[in-house]
Amino acid sequence: MNAIQPGAIDLAIASSLVVLNAGISAYLGLRMQRMMLWSAVRMVVQLLLVGVVLRWVFALASPAATLAVALLMIVASAREVVARPAHSLRGWPGVWLATASVGLSSIATVVLALLTVLHPTPWYEPQYAVPLIGIVLGNVLNSASLGLDTFYGGVVNSRAAIEGQLVLGATRNEALAPLIRDSVRKGLIPIINQMSAAGIITLPGIMTGQILAGMDPMDAVRYQILLMFLLAGGSGISVTLAVYLAARSVTDERHRLRLERLTSR
Repeated sequence: MNAIQPGAIDLAIASSLVVLNAGISAYLGLRMQRMMLWSAVRMVVQLLLVGVVLRWVFALASPAATLAVALLMIVASAREVVARPAHSLRGWPGVWLATASVGLSSIATVVLALLTVLHPTPWYEPQYAVPLIGIVLGNVLNSASLGLDTFYGGVVNSRAAIEGQLVLGATRNEALAPLIRDSVRKGLIPIINQMSAAGIITLPGIMTGQILAGMDPMDAVRYQILLMFLLAGGSGISVTLAVYLAARSVTDERHRLRLERLTSR
C-alpha cells in the first residue's frame, strides 16, 4: 500500500470546515468564531514549527537533542497539570509535584518500551522516543490533572470531616484514604474508556494514521495494542504518584491539614 501525501490544496479544502464552524458560530451568536479561527492558525503554525524541529532532531540523532525535546515536553505538560485543577499548591511545590508525577511516569514508561519491546538502534532513536513520549505525556497529564482536581476539591469540600477524623486520632493516611482512592479512580477512567472503546466504537489515532500511511492493518493493530498498554501504565503511575504527593503536601508531620498551602482559581 502506498501512502497518500496531502498537499497544500488538500489542506486548504479541509480548512474550509473550520471556516464553516466559524460561520455557524457567527450565525448563532456564539461569539466563538475569532477563537476558533485563531486556534486553527495557531495549531498550523505550532505543528509546522514542530515538524521543522523534529526533522532536525531526527537528522541529528543525538541523545542530548532527544533529551532536550523530551524535557521541554515534560515541562509544558507539568504546566498544564498545575493550571487545570480548580485548586493547586502555591508556588514551586505545585510545579515540582506536577513535574515529578508527569516526568517520572512518562520517562519510565517510554524507556521500558524502548529497551524491552521496540529495541531501536540506538535505543534513544528520536524517531521512536519523541513520538512515544509525546503520546504518553498527553495521557498522563490528563490522568494526573483529573486526579489532582478531584483530590484538592475533595479536601476543600470535606475539610470538616477530615479534620474531625484527625482530631479523633486518625493518621493523615487513614483520614485521606477514601479521597485518595476516589481521586486515583477518577484519573484512571479516561484510559479505561479508551481501551474499552478501541476497535469497536473508535479506531485510535495512531492506528488510523499508520493505516493511512500504508502500514498493514494487523501491524497497525499490534502497535496500537502496545501503545494502549503503555498509556495505561503511564496513566496509573502518574495519577497515583500525583495524588499521594498531594496528600503529603496538604498535611504535615503532625498529621494536621494545611489547606493554606492551596490556592484557588
